Amino acid sequence: MNLTVELAAPHEAYIIKNLYPLYLHDLSGHYGLQDGPVLNEHGIYEEEPEIRTLAQQYDVQNIWWEKPGCLYPFLFKAGSRPAGFTLIATPPHCAQGVDYFVNEFFVLQPFRGTGIARQAAVSVFERFKGIWELHTNPAAKNIIGQTFWRKTVAGYTNQSYHEAVEETFDGNKLVFRFSNNI
Repeated sequence: MNLTVELAAPHEAYIIKNLYPLYLHDLSGHYGLQDGPVLNEHGIYEEEPEIRTLAQQYDVQNIWWEKPGCLYPFLFKAGSRPAGFTLIATPPHCAQGVDYFVNEFFVLQPFRGTGIARQAAVSVFERFKGIWELHTNPAAKNIIGQTFWRKTVAGYTNQSYHEAVEETFDGNKLVFRFSNNI
């Protein structure tokens, strides 16, 4: 399958915004309603009660296209079809000492198990050299996500990475850190 991983231009922002509710729905499956994305009374995964529609939620995501050179929205495509996305942040939108933070990473269900997710992650890592950090849910319900990141990061770094359950800005997470400055 032909995979492309490219920065999503502003005119393509709607594609990531269309995929975003699917991503949040996926997260709710392994975080649950208590610890994961908050489902508000309007049926939107959003903490803000005044967000009543997906169109309003789209506006919240505009920041990813308003800070080029600082925030990087990548779109994954398998052939001509969207397959997923990742949102990469740089300072000041990540922890001190971190150059690149995987803020969000999502691959649509039909493309899972095909190698696309690993290929996409490695493609993005290769675009930026520095100290990377990513977080995932440490709970048993997320064993697939943990295994994916463990294999992907270990393979990419030749086992040279740090992994620990830590308290983060977003609660208790399984944290991966590595450098690709070599």
